[in-house]
Amino acid sequence: MSQEKTHGLVYIVTEKSPQSQLFADYLHEHTGCTVSIHSPKSSLPTIIPNKLLILIDSDHIGVEELPEWQENLPDSLAKTSLAAFNIRDMDHALEALSCAQLKGVFYRNESLEVICKGIHALLEGELWMSRDLMARLILFYRKYQSNAFRPACGLTNREMEIISLLSAGSSNQQIADKLFVSEHTVKSHLYNIFRKINVHNRIQALNWIHQNLGPILPNIETARSLRIPPYRDRPFRLNVTVYSG
Repeated sequence: MSQEKTHGLVYIVTEKSPQSQLFADYLHEHTGCTVSIHSPKSSLPTIIPNKLLILIDSDHIGVEELPEWQENLPDSLAKTSLAAFNIRDMDHALEALSCAQLKGVFYRNESLEVICKGIHALLEGELWMSRDLMARLILFYRKYQSNAFRPACGLTNREMEIISLLSAGSSNQQIADKLFVSEHTVKSHLYNIFRKINVHNRIQALNWIHQNLGPILPNIETARSLRIPPYRDRPFRLNVTVYSG
C-alpha cells in the first residue's frame, strides 16, 4: 500500500483467535500503528497516546450491549474515537449509531485496504462512513434541524433529544448529564412526552418510538457532529471521509 503510514494505537475489541491475530498483524503492517487485541469483557489499558482508535467487533459486542459497554469505559477513554466493524448492512449500522457514539463504521464485506484507509482517517479525527450511510445521517439531521422529523403529536426539539437518548437505553441521570440539565428537568420532560404520546411508562414509550419513528433513531450526538449551515452560508467543509460502499 502506497499510503503514508500513521503512528498511533489501535485497540481491537474482540475475542482472541488465530483469525483476529492475523487481522491485527495486517493492520499493524499496513497502517504503522501499534495494534492490540482485547476481550470485550476485559478492561482496556488507560495509558493513552495522542492518537488512539478503539475498533469494536460487532460479532462480539452486540448493538444491545453497546450502550452499557461504552458507559463502563474509563474516564480517560471517554473521548476516544470508536468504530465498529463486522457490521452487516446499513440498518445494522444505523442501529449501532443510535446506541453508541461511533465515529466510523466498517461493513462485514469491507476490504482490508478500505479498513486501513478508514483507520488513517479516524486517527486524524475524521468520521469514516460509506456514502450511502452518510447521506442517511445528513438527511436525518436536516429533517431534525428543520423540525420536519417532529411527529404530529407536537414533540419539541428538546423532547426529541430526550427520546433519542431514551431509545439508546440512557437512564434519567445519564440523559441529564448529556443534556447538561438536572434529573428533575428530565423527569418533567418525560412526563410531558408520555402525556403527548399517550403512554404511561418507558416500555410503552419505547414501543411508541419503534412504531412511530422506526427502529432507528440516530444518536443525537452523531447528528450534532453533522451540523450543516444554511445554504446561504456555504461553502463549508464537513470533517468526514466518505467512500463508495
